[in-house]
Amino acid sequence: MTTRRVGRVLALLLAVIATAPVAARAAAFGFDQVVAKARERAGQSYQAPAEVPEFMRKLSYDEFRSIRFDPQKSLWRDSGSKFEVMLMAPGLFFRAPVAINIIDSDGVQRLPFRKDVFQVDNPELARKLPADLGYAGFKLTFPINARGVSDQFLVFAGASYFRGVGKGDVFGLSSRGAAIDTGLMSGEEFPDFVEFWLERPSKSANAIRLYALLDSKRMTGAYQFSVYPGQPTQIDVKAELFTRKPIELLGVAPLTSMFFYGENTTRPQGEWRPEVHDSDGLLIFNGSGEWLWNPLMNPLGLNMQAFSVDNVRGFGLMQRDQAFASYHDTEAHYHRRPSAWVMPQGDWGKGRIVLVEIPTRDETNDNMVAFWSPPGPVAAGQRLAFDYRLVFGNQSVARERLARTVDSFVGRGDLIGGGNVAGAYRVVVDFAGPPLDALRANAPVNADVSAQEGGEVLEHFVTYIEAAKRWRLSILARPAEDKPLALRAALRLEGQTLTETWTYTLPSKNALTGEAR
Repeated sequence: MTTRRVGRVLALLLAVIATAPVAARAAAFGFDQVVAKARERAGQSYQAPAEVPEFMRKLSYDEFRSIRFDPQKSLWRDSGSKFEVMLMAPGLFFRAPVAINIIDSDGVQRLPFRKDVFQVDNPELARKLPADLGYAGFKLTFPINARGVSDQFLVFAGASYFRGVGKGDVFGLSSRGAAIDTGLMSGEEFPDFVEFWLERPSKSANAIRLYALLDSKRMTGAYQFSVYPGQPTQIDVKAELFTRKPIELLGVAPLTSMFFYGENTTRPQGEWRPEVHDSDGLLIFNGSGEWLWNPLMNPLGLNMQAFSVDNVRGFGLMQRDQAFASYHDTEAHYHRRPSAWVMPQGDWGKGRIVLVEIPTRDETNDNMVAFWSPPGPVAAGQRLAFDYRLVFGNQSVARERLARTVDSFVGRGDLIGGGNVAGAYRVVVDFAGPPLDALRANAPVNADVSAQEGGEVLEHFVTYIEAAKRWRLSILARPAEDKPLALRAALRLEGQTLTETWTYTLPSKNALTGEAR
């Protein structure tokens, strides 16, 4: 072997030896380590996270907003990476700080709190900020809309909440790590993400990975998020949960949104906007291959529905109506709010998609929750594992191939030609999209309509609306006395299913029927 060749081999060996410890340190932390932390913590007594000082918790909304992160101080700003991290101050709604760690070639390092990354308009408030305040969470940025321009696309802050958007969207609905007893009279428990680990991406990376540790009185959890920004933004989630105590209703992959009013509800007096909502319906793709669409409503009282599923293929809270004319809101931009679609990976078995609808008097409250739940309570000492893909983006994220519901209208039970049926509703459902679009206007399309026992469908018929290029199903239905009526309907032609299954629950008494609310 020549001297030159020996030199090259030695140089290569030295390079491998020199870089091996760095690679080993970087690879020393991953999902397995977070799982170990969650398992260990589940065997210990629950300790509530320490909260920030009282004056921070009592800040007004404007005072809290005056604490602004300086974008010039974003993590990785000068590294050449497409990703940056903006940090968030605790206070007001964000009562407890979280630990944030960075994983890079030097290993795992805790991110220390620095007051100088925040700009505070009020000098007195700036002076009072504790030196060890901590961070409430973080925002990830990426050139999602235009090359070279970083935009926020994913935010982790508050309990186990996180929000995402796709290209061209504005922030709307949220997801959570887990939900416990949502909608039950016993009261809801909100688990917290208490610690995060962010893998530093390479300069050329178009994806980022992070981990989170979840904790609550009755459960701990380990999470891995592999994030791919775009249209839509895709997040591959791995979760392992460990129960400390029994849980009556466990919510997996929960989604939280807002529905104030829409085309299927009455408009509040004095409101000029046609509709106000972040999402307008729950979409389910069940294990049998059936697509179900349930329009949301702002109920008079707490409303819970459970849709039985076996090996569900997908579910989500969708913002289908993306027409500006449906909202006319130039500030909230409801027509640009994203949908969120959950696709379980692997067989989740038998369970339920639970929809919780909570009354609200304005648009500031998130009052819609949807999640997958096991068929019954979960005992203490259990380990549960779930993998799923979550996408934030426009209403096409579900990739549905049947014709879809485009409008649902609910009103008084008027008869065609005049008259009114006491206690009845007129329900009008419009469908459009393939394969309906290919049909001639006089095609013998019919409807399969069913009603829950106790109520009755008095009439139903299908017509083609030439002006709108859509097919319309009209239903006259009457609930039983003091009992809501669940309806199901789909359009068919010669035995072939043309549309998703539309589902809706009519209250037993409503102002629309001329009876007392």
